[in-house]
Amino acid sequence: MSTSPHPAAAAAPTTDVSPEAIAEAADRLVAAHFGGEACTPVRDLIGRDDVAAAYQIQERLNAAKVERGVRVVGRKIGATSEAVQTQLGVDQPDFGVLFDDMGFGDGEVIPSDRLIQPKAEAEVAFVLKADLAEGPLDDAQIRGAIDYAVAALEIVDSRIRDWDISFADTVADNASSGLYVLGTEHLTLDEVEPVDVTMTMSINGEEVSTGNGAACLGDPLKAVAWLAHQARTFGEPLRAGQVILSGALGPMRPLAPGDHVTATITGLGTVSTRFGTTTQEDNA
Repeated sequence: MSTSPHPAAAAAPTTDVSPEAIAEAADRLVAAHFGGEACTPVRDLIGRDDVAAAYQIQERLNAAKVERGVRVVGRKIGATSEAVQTQLGVDQPDFGVLFDDMGFGDGEVIPSDRLIQPKAEAEVAFVLKADLAEGPLDDAQIRGAIDYAVAALEIVDSRIRDWDISFADTVADNASSGLYVLGTEHLTLDEVEPVDVTMTMSINGEEVSTGNGAACLGDPLKAVAWLAHQARTFGEPLRAGQVILSGALGPMRPLAPGDHVTATITGLGTVSTRFGTTTQEDNA
């Protein structure tokens, strides 16, 4: 499993994929995101592992969202645990963008029509109090930039039909981002050490996933450091106030309408949500 952060001076990767192919792949994913129907993989246009092309498509997809009125509020790190990498058939982490319409409060109902083929995973989230744009981005700087840690559920989703994804497919699809739920207990790094936490996640009262902080790239803080280097390399550094989903602590599990999901993370408490039916019915 790849865990080494890119050096601070690294340049963003380049691609030989044509602009026309990148535009076609982005159009395919934009249609899937806003039409609510999964599409075929985009690897037929860009290959399975072209990181630069995949992130260019992600940028186009996310720009289309911003044009429709949403605001960037953070980042997510995907495929940080070996269990999830095995589930997805990839061998390295990736990152995506969080928008203000993706966040839900603890215990809130998530409308099922917001997602196509959702899966839940539990993780440690962080909120930043300082930018991670300059400097060495070393352990001390990463720790000093974190305001607090909080238990989180990420409801991942894929706009690629049947989760038939390569690394390039998931990156292009905003790292298979869906929605997220944050708990209510906010702890500083003086109060909790993320690498030491353990996690259990249940669906409808049945334990379906377990894990620990070390499963997330060896330490959730190392995952944040990896992301900080990547974000700066790609020209969009992490900023104060942003939410960072650091990655799954254990395997993700599929959700069906009516499912109630709860995660307990030692030191950070619990976080839960119910996966509802439709927006109209849940708001009735």
